[in-house]
Amino acid sequence: MKPLDRIHETAKALNRHIILSEGEDPRVAEAARRLVDQGLARVTLMGGPEIPGVGRIDPAGAPDLAELAEEWHRLRAAKGMTAERALEEMRDPIRQAAMRVRLGQADGTVGGAVATTADTVRAALQIIGRAPDAGIVSSFFLMLSCGPAAPVKGGMIFSDCGLVIQPDAAELAAIALSAAESCRQLLAEEPRVALLSFSTAGSADHPSLGRIREALALIRAAAPDLEVDGEMQFDAALDDAIRAKKAPGSRLTGRPNVFIFPDLAAGNIGYKIAQRLGGLTAIGPILQGLAKPANDLSRGCSVQDIVDASAVTAVQAGTVAKVPA
Repeated sequence: MKPLDRIHETAKALNRHIILSEGEDPRVAEAARRLVDQGLARVTLMGGPEIPGVGRIDPAGAPDLAELAEEWHRLRAAKGMTAERALEEMRDPIRQAAMRVRLGQADGTVGGAVATTADTVRAALQIIGRAPDAGIVSSFFLMLSCGPAAPVKGGMIFSDCGLVIQPDAAELAAIALSAAESCRQLLAEEPRVALLSFSTAGSADHPSLGRIREALALIRAAAPDLEVDGEMQFDAALDDAIRAKKAPGSRLTGRPNVFIFPDLAAGNIGYKIAQRLGGLTAIGPILQGLAKPANDLSRGCSVQDIVDASAVTAVQAGTVAKVPA
């Protein structure tokens, strides 16, 4: 079964409740219709049209708006949030959707077809918060290579390609550990993790490589059974024969399904090259490390992009941490 088909089947079995925060956008409304018709999730729209089988909430006139604002005020009072401002801000559909997820009224939320990534991610970080066992909130793209002429078939995790600009060693290790868990969740595979760089197994010497080597040590200390190696050039990671020549002592037993980029520039460039020249399907950026799932969309997304991101969100909601108090 293709990875995306497996994700859809898992989402159907889970029957999670997803809030789409931008119901006024026609693409989002149509995605809600498809999600319900295909049985991928139970859906609530923030605003937008009435659709059979789809819940709808008017964010500005919700009957429980005062209660949501009270919780928002409690969370941010120490940072200067007033009750009046909390009430006004909770009318924002992105924030309100995140709050409803925090309070257990839904299992996850998807936005960003209209709102900026900054607004979507900020709401998720401030309201839902980081999972207790996650070192950092980061992102990944689910890369699907399923075309008939594809030299490599299957799904891969590329991280971080959308959020953390210049991770230090501890952050890079945390990104890799989260991405490994994302691989287990979405691909139903044991992760094989490659820390990418311009050097393979010490073939180059530069101060920037110290951060990757330190991250590898931290990962192995935290997850000694995880199959992970680096620093490694992409060709050595991807190709068993090249890896055998360049890194004969590598612990990787096969092609990685998780690729960790050294910084956001490399990750963002890398996934777009794979998408635009390699023909891979890219789903994301998907956030990882949150207490409950909240995911971003590109403002140029298609209806199917929203459906697929929502299905991924539903699968992520299959195992979630407790929201911090």
